[in-house]
Amino acid sequence: MSAFDDLYEANAKFAASFGSSGLTGRAARGLAVVTCMDSRIDPLGLLGLQPGDAKILRNAGARVTDDVLRTLVLAVYVLGVDRVLLMPHTDCGMAKVSDADVHGLAAERGVDTRSLDFHTILNQDEALRHDLTRIRTTPFLPQGMPVAGAIYDVHTGRLTPSPH
Repeated sequence: MSAFDDLYEANAKFAASFGSSGLTGRAARGLAVVTCMDSRIDPLGLLGLQPGDAKILRNAGARVTDDVLRTLVLAVYVLGVDRVLLMPHTDCGMAKVSDADVHGLAAERGVDTRSLDFHTILNQDEALRHDLTRIRTTPFLPQGMPVAGAIYDVHTGRLTPSPH
């Protein structure tokens, strides 16, 4: 048995009734959502979206890294995105550790991660403000493109728009 057999079996059931083959890969509602990889977040469901409506970019902490900017450039110029929602969340694991903590945990297993920046979060409001500014000021995206931030509450399901 493989450690992934349960997933392959679930996929076979999913594929048996698959109905999204007509989607084009473009963001039908012109939206990109940058959010965390936290498994409690259902970005399509909480925003009332369907498959094909938006590009969903996920990473630890919903941080705007160079790779997120690269992906947003592709989403805007190739895949129909014309607005971006940056959506971190409450109770985020990235706000509970420091880069030094992660390096230490990896070192305990004999792995040296000191060359990596984990973009941990000391203050969620400051991180959100910083990341919104990074999207809004990058020279690689259209100036004036709508960019908003909102914090998703994993305990209530509510989204609170950011004033930034």
